[in-house]
Amino acid sequence: MLKHVLELLEILDDPAVTGKEVVGYLDAVAGADGSGAEITTVPGPAGKTDFVRVRVPGSRGRTAGGDAPTLGVVGRLGGVGARPEVTGFVSDGDGAAAALAAAAKLLSMRARGDVLAGDVLIGTHICPDAPTLPHDPVPFMNSPVDIATMNRYELSGEMAAVLSIDTTKGNRVINHRGLALSPTVRSGYILRVSEGLGELLEAVTGAPLVTYPITTQDITPYGNGVYHLNSILQPSTATDAPVVGLAITSAATVAGCATGASHETDIAAAARYAVEVAKQFGAGALHFHDEAEFANLRARYGSMAHLQTLGTEVAG
Repeated sequence: MLKHVLELLEILDDPAVTGKEVVGYLDAVAGADGSGAEITTVPGPAGKTDFVRVRVPGSRGRTAGGDAPTLGVVGRLGGVGARPEVTGFVSDGDGAAAALAAAAKLLSMRARGDVLAGDVLIGTHICPDAPTLPHDPVPFMNSPVDIATMNRYELSGEMAAVLSIDTTKGNRVINHRGLALSPTVRSGYILRVSEGLGELLEAVTGAPLVTYPITTQDITPYGNGVYHLNSILQPSTATDAPVVGLAITSAATVAGCATGASHETDIAAAARYAVEVAKQFGAGALHFHDEAEFANLRARYGSMAHLQTLGTEVAG
C-alpha cells in the first residue's frame, strides 16, 4: 500500500495535476481491463476541480447482478493544493491520497484474481489550487465547489454504507497522531461506535482503538452558520446510508493548508483500513451499525432527517 501512496503523492504534488493523470495511474495498475474510472470537471465560483469516481466490481456485487452490499469510500478534502498561497501538497489532500491508494490496491487485487464479494465505489476530487478559509484554531482549506456539489459527485444511491476519509488535524479535540474513528451517523442520528469497525482498526494499526467525539453541529450541512469540526461527516447529510468518518490525525494542531505535514505511513494505514473494511462489508461480515437498534430509535423518537437540511432560517 505504501508504494501506491508514494506514487500517488508524486502525481498529486504537481501544480498542473488533473483527474486525467490520476486515472492514468489507476488504469496502469488495473491492467488490461483498465480502471473504468470516470472524470467530471466541475467549475465553481473559485475555480474548478476534477471529480474522480472508481468502481471496483465484486463477484456478487451489483455489477454482477448479485446481492452483496456496495461500500462507498469517499476521500473528502477541499483540495490537494492551495496555490498560489502555498506551494506544494497540503495536509488536506491526505483524504484523496488515501482513497485513491485504496482504489489502486483494490484494482490491483482484482487484476490478480483477488475479487471481493461486493462492489466498492471510491470517490474524491483533484484540485491543486483550492482557496483557503478562515477558521479557528487554524485556517481551513476551502474548495472551488460547495459541499452539496461534492456530495452529488462523490456519493451514490448504490452505497449501502460510506467510509469518509479526511484529514482532521486542525482542532484541539483529537490529540493523537494516526487514525481515529467516529461514531456511526445515519439520517440525523449519532449512533454508537461500531464494534466491528473498531476491532478492525485495531487490527490494521496494531494499536488500541482511538475514537473522537462528534456533535449535532458536525452532522448538519455546511452553510447553516454553526461550527463544524470539519467536513468529514458531510456525506451523512446527503444519504440515508450509515456513514463513518476515518480521521487522519495529528497530536498537534495542524492547518489543512500546511505543506510538509503529510505522513505517508498514516495515509497508507487509512488506505489499508478502507480495503479491509471493503473485504468484510461486501461479504456481510461487518456492519456499520445495529439495524434493529436504529429502527427502534427511529420508531420511538421519530425522524431526525431535518438535521440533514439547512433547517429553518433564523431572522437576523
